[in-house]
Order: sequence, then structure tokens, then C-alpha cells
Amino acid sequence: MKRAIPVVVLSIAGLVPVWRYEPSIAGTTTTAQPSTTPSSAPSSGTVVKGTTIQTEKGPVQVQVTFSGGRITAVRMLQQPNHPQTAAAVPKLIAETLTAQSAKIDTVSGATITSEGYKQSLQAAIDAKGA
Repeated sequence: MKRAIPVVVLSIAGLVPVWRYEPSIAGTTTTAQPSTTPSSAPSSGTVVKGTTIQTEKGPVQVQVTFSGGRITAVRMLQQPNHPQTAAAVPKLIAETLTAQSAKIDTVSGATITSEGYKQSLQAAIDAKGA
């Protein structure tokens, strides 16, 4: 019994850092400021902002550049301050440019941000059509 208490205490103390671990993603920033994400050059065209979607993780808002009827660039104006979000944004933008619509797959690990992104993107597409 005398050995059991220190073993339990040390086991818990060793597991606390594991529970609190939040992976960082090399080369990404996690500032709360709006970030610019590389996308195709937003030269001439119609630029439309999507609505700001409030998610559990934070606000999400996109800006879409249209040239003719095509989406030529997407930029995140607001995004949650979270490593998974920073990793998901380039994937979401690439899928948007390929699909040319808001009907894109959700990025695993960033479901909440993905849903907010798709809603804001659809609002921008709808605003362009109006």
C-alpha cells in the first residue's frame, strides 16, 4: 500500500503533459489577426466577402475573387486561432478552386472550421449571383 500511492501520483503527473499537449504545425502562424493564405493571384475580377460565421472555435470569414463566372482566389479574412485550422485552410481553398463551389469535403480535425468556411463561401457565391 505504501508503494501504490507514489506510483499513482507519479503516473498522473506523467500523464498531465500528454493530456495538455497541443501539436504545432511547422510553418504556420496562429495569430488572431486575419491571415492571408496563398491562393491564385487575385488580379482583376469581382471580389466578394462572405458573411462572418461564428463557430465554437472562433469567427470564420472568406473573401472570394471571381473572374467571369469562375472562382479564381479565396482568402481567409477571419479564422480561429487553432493549429488544425491553419493546416485545414490551404486544403479548403484548394478544394474550392477545384470544385468551383461550396460543395467540398470537410477537413478531418477541423470540422467546425470547415463548416463555417463552407457557409461563408456559399454566402459569397450567393452575393455574387445577386
